[in-house]
Amino acid sequence: MLTVNLYYTGENGNARRFVEEMESSGIADKIRAEEGNVRYEYFFPMKDPETVLLIDAWEDQEAIDKHHASPMMKTIMNLREKYNLHMKVERFISDDMSSSDEKFIRN
Repeated sequence: MLTVNLYYTGENGNARRFVEEMESSGIADKIRAEEGNVRYEYFFPMKDPETVLLIDAWEDQEAIDKHHASPMMKTIMNLREKYNLHMKVERFISDDMSSSDEKFIRN
């Protein structure tokens, strides 16, 4: 699985307004329904009200490449411009959890 953390940062609440429009317009749900999407979820850092974290997970690189090539990406890019958002991106590839880590996990 490939996970991408996208930090959207704006001013005057624009990052949150971006998320509200992504959700209310149905764009976020359309992304969640795309083949290969595993997770598409927004979070709000407690200490930074001008930033939103999107955790975006895909089955593999092919799935995210198809998403990036879709017409929906232009809509998303236009919304980023509308709200004047800046981005920081982190990318992770999942591996199996080590058995030594399991003792720290409370189920």
